Parts: sequence; structure tokens; C-alpha cells
Amino acid sequence: MSEFLCLYRQGFARVAACTTPITLAEPHENAAIVREWLEQCHAQGVAVAVFPELGLTGYTLEDLFFQQVVLEGAQEALLALVAQTADLMTVGIVGLPVRWGDSLYNCAAVFHRGRVLGIVPKTMLPRYREFYEPRHFTSGQGCSGTIMLGGQAVPFGTDLLFEVEDVPGLTLGVEICEDLWVPQPPSGALALAGATVLANLSASPVTVGRAEHRALLCRAQSMRTVSAYLYAAASEGESTTDLSWDGQLLLYEAGDCLASSDRFARQGAMIMADVDLDRLRQERLQSGYFTPSGGDRFRRIRLALEPEMKDWGLMRDVPRFPFVPARPELCEQDCREAWNIQVQALCQRLRAAHARTMIIGVSGGLDSALALLVAVKAADCLGWERSRVLARAMPGFATGGESLGMAHGLMESLGVSAGELDIRPTAQAMLAAIDHPYGRGEPVYDVTFENVQAGLRTDFLFRLANHHQGLVIGTGDMSELALGWCTYGVGDQMAHYNVNAGLPKTLIQHVIRWAAGHDDSFSASVRLVLEKIVAAEISPELVPDQGQGVQSTQQVIGPYSLQDFTLYYVLRHGFAPEKIAFLQFHAWRDAGTGSWPLNYPEQDRVAYDLPAIIHWMRLFMRRFFATSQFKRSAMPNGPKVVAGGSLSPRGDWRAPSDGTATLWLAALDRLGSLFINSYQL
Repeated sequence: MSEFLCLYRQGFARVAACTTPITLAEPHENAAIVREWLEQCHAQGVAVAVFPELGLTGYTLEDLFFQQVVLEGAQEALLALVAQTADLMTVGIVGLPVRWGDSLYNCAAVFHRGRVLGIVPKTMLPRYREFYEPRHFTSGQGCSGTIMLGGQAVPFGTDLLFEVEDVPGLTLGVEICEDLWVPQPPSGALALAGATVLANLSASPVTVGRAEHRALLCRAQSMRTVSAYLYAAASEGESTTDLSWDGQLLLYEAGDCLASSDRFARQGAMIMADVDLDRLRQERLQSGYFTPSGGDRFRRIRLALEPEMKDWGLMRDVPRFPFVPARPELCEQDCREAWNIQVQALCQRLRAAHARTMIIGVSGGLDSALALLVAVKAADCLGWERSRVLARAMPGFATGGESLGMAHGLMESLGVSAGELDIRPTAQAMLAAIDHPYGRGEPVYDVTFENVQAGLRTDFLFRLANHHQGLVIGTGDMSELALGWCTYGVGDQMAHYNVNAGLPKTLIQHVIRWAAGHDDSFSASVRLVLEKIVAAEISPELVPDQGQGVQSTQQVIGPYSLQDFTLYYVLRHGFAPEKIAFLQFHAWRDAGTGSWPLNYPEQDRVAYDLPAIIHWMRLFMRRFFATSQFKRSAMPNGPKVVAGGSLSPRGDWRAPSDGTATLWLAALDRLGSLFINSYQL
């Protein structure tokens, strides 16, 4: 079990950005502090740690950089630091001035296990406002060679990549401060050549607003290069003759902030986070931009990290609901976007089809409630009377009084053309015609019994659409499509246009609440009914109550909270089952920790152990990969909504209808065996 929980086994690498107090022109003293911090990093399983620009000497030495004792002292301090950290796992990156030939360079030294792996010079030297670096340093643009340090030939240049052989996907690239602020940062080429972790040693004096600028640049570069970007700025000890220093530390991954520091820390600061290397590699693989061409101009320095395979914990937030932001302001933003996407898309389809009406079946459940709200809003936007929305409740053999009441209450409060079509007489006749036992009066509730009801509802809706020159508005959501929890050719799979096809179940209730609370065209009575719908048990209501309570969808196909989690990582990143289970375990093993989305019911805040996670993931993998694609291959048009992707066979998800789930199920078998053997169950 410890091996399963090891972050390095699961495609992560722990990284750190550090800023330490320095003493100007005292490289040995500064190196001693760096050594202490590297020992802390090693103890916590850190793979890479970056320190500020010129951190061994100080950035503000000005003309003291030309003093021979400073340059020699910096080199001696570096070699001593390298020797003293030879037994540490962590790759260290420190800044110092380096003479190469008859020129002086502002450099980063990368070292590991007693060896200087390479020296990277700064490319862009600022000369504006407070900066005057060309007075002292030469640009490293185009540099490629070797330098003698401590009797060893060390690679020197801007063409260096540091590749960790025993941590797949961990390739390090280095740039220095101003390199990030220019139109084409060197890190762009480093990323295209394979660097997944980019480290920036910075001095960067602080002025009002500069912290925000740094964060913006780091975020943008990490997103553009699909990389982890580590940024470490200088802090206490630098000269304040004309400047001040705040020691800002930032750590971004593909545009997401994993960690940031408080600024102006008097004794330095350190931030750590676990970078998802699998995510970066999968994103690059799917984009197609990161091709090998041009990578041959870079030299690759290989090293072995030799991480200990134990449970280091996980230093990153794993949201329980990847489709639903936990922060209220972000959740509200996403709901607003989803709502507007649905409404705009439906308006365009109605205009293009020259439709005169919309037809929708209303069950009293979540999906049809949202679809009806979208239809009503689209009618408002098009200047239609709401009576042109033809909404019908369609009770079957197991329809409950509560859900039927909510369906009628919602339709009436919205002012649409409401009605009821009782499908039971027709269903009874059809069951009798096909010689089904129920047609002869026997209580047989099989899949045929269920699908006769589902199919007839759709038949009625399509004929209504013919009769009223309208479009049938689909209600099935993305979670149901993923799990195949829909009947081929009926309303949750087939329609003229499905406004819910791009929304997972876990997001729908939040969009409903947002729309009800932020659209003034919906009355208080509408909001009251919607609250009841959101709180109700999710059920298809196709099988009569036989003393076991209402028919529960989640008892059959699993908790939507877990299944949507799996769907996100399968669809968005293509992760293997073990990786998804690792993330799901960290997200769901303790219901008492972490944040929950706004209005998430207390009674639903449960925890899941690994056996439960494996059980429901097995069902997901089988249904998603082996039994349900033929339904998605024939799904109607509908807008993509969430960034996690869609299941449209014309868009994000194209897969064979006759595929198998063998590989995914075998991976879960191996994971189950690992868990059982670890705990001797």
C-alpha cells in the first residue's frame, strides 16, 4: 500500500522554490544556508529546489563582481556545497557569477549527488530603469561548451536539459529572471525540447504592482509551455541602496497556481508542491505541438534521482469535484458560463431550424428541470411567448406523486404550455402486443418493461414536434452518456438538440441554483420548486416500489461524485486506473477535510475507501469503454460546456463502438491485488 501511495510511483514529482537571507559578498556563508535548506528538502522528498539569482554572492554587488576574490570565493563555495550535499536526493539550483574565457556570466549551477551537472548562463540582460547588468555580465545567447570546475569538465551553455531517468517525465530546464520578461523566453524552446519543469532564479526588486506582474508571467508561461514553472526571487540581505526586495516564490503547473509564498519574510521562505508530470505529458501528447524537431540542438544531462518508494503524502489540492470549483466565486463564474453557453447554443439551433416551438418531457428530476429552464430562457431571448414551449409530464407505471407534482409545479410556475400525457395505456397495449408477461398481468419488471415506457415517451415527444413544427429538446447529461445510463433512441439519448449533453451530473444542480438565483425572469415559486428537485433522490422511476423504496440510480451505477471524478480524468487527461484511484483516494478518503462546493448537503458528505473506489471504478470502466460507446456514436447535437471535455463523437471523444475494457479492468485487478496483499485481507 505504501508503494501505491508513493507520489513518485504515480507520476508526480515534489519541487520547491526557496528564498534565503543572504550576506553580500560572503559566498561560503550563503552556501551554508543553502545546504541547510537542501537538507530540509531532502527530508521531505523534494526532487528539485531552486534558489534566487546570484544567491551565493548577492545580486547587488555591482562592480564588486569584478573582484577576483569574489569570483574565486563563489566557485569555492559552490564546490563545497556540492560536496556537502552528495548524499541528498534533491537536485539543487543556485545562482553565482561565473567566468568563462574572458567574459563574466550571470549563471545558474545545477548539481546533484556530489556532481555539478551543468552551468546555465542568463540570456537576456536588462539595461532599463534600475537595471545595468550589461556593465558586468555577458549574455549567454548561443553559448555551448564546457567549463573546468574543481578539475572536472562541466557542460556550460543555454542548451542544457537535465533529464531524470528514474522519474518518467521529469526533465528540467533553467532560465534566469529577465529571460521570462522578454517576447520569446528561452523556456519556450526548452519546453519544446522536452523540459517539463522550468526553474527561474530571479532577483527582481519589488515595486508596487510587480508581484502581480511576476505571477501573471509565471502563470502564462506555465500554461503556454504546458509545464511546471518554479520562480524564486531574492529577499533579505540584498542591498537597499536604491531598491527593496520581497522574496516572492511562485509555483505554477499548466496555468494553475500550486503554491505561493508570503512576501517580505525576514528569515527566508520555502514553498513545495507535487507536480503532476503525467498531466503535463498527456496535455502535450494531445496538443501535438511538442514534437522532437529542434530538440537535437540541446544537450541532455542524465541523472538518477533514486527516490524512496514510500508514502510522502501529497502536497497539492485534489478537488473532490473536478467539474465543480469549490471556491464560491469560481463556481458562480462557471455556472454563469455554462448557462449562457446552453442558452446561446439553443437559440442558434432554433433560428437555424426555423422552429416554431420547443417540445420537452418534464419528469420532475434534475436534468429535465435544467433543460426546461434553458428552453424558457431561449424563448425569452428570441422574443417568443413562453407558450411556445410545450412541456409535458408523462407518468408511467412507477412515477411517484412527489416527482409528478414537482413537474407540474415547475411547468405552471414558468408559464409554459403545460400538459400531461399518460403513457400507461399505450405501454400496456405494447407490452401485451409483444407478449411480455406484464401485458398478461404478471409483475415482471425487466429491461423491456422499463424501455417500453422510456421509448413511448420519446415517441410521443417526436410526434408532438411534427405536429407543432418544433424541436424536441434533449435532457440526458454527460454523466449518463458516459455510463450508458440511457436507452438507445429515447429522450435521454436522442433528441433534435440536447442542451445538457456537455454537462456532468455533479455540476447540473449548481447551474440550476445559479440560474434560479440570478435570473430575474424566474419567480420565487420557480425557485421553491427547483430547491425540492435539487434535493430529491435521483431515480429513473421505471420500476414500481416493491417495498424497497424508490428506485435509486446511484445504487446501480455508483455515486455520481465518484463516477464524475473518474470521467474527468479519463476524458481530460487519459490517466490509467491506478493514477485515478490514487487521486480519488486522496480526495475522498476523509470527508471531514478539504472544502465542499457551496450548498453541498451535509448528509452526502461521505468518505470512500480504496475498495469502494476500485469497485465503482470497475463498473465505470466496463460501461464506458466496453458497453456504451454505440449510444454516444449516435448522440444528437449539443454544445460542449465544460473544459474537461465532451463525449460528442464529432468533437472531443471519438472511439470504436465495439471496443473492450480489458486493459482498464486488468489494471484494476492489479491494483486490487496490491491492496489486498498489503493489508492481508
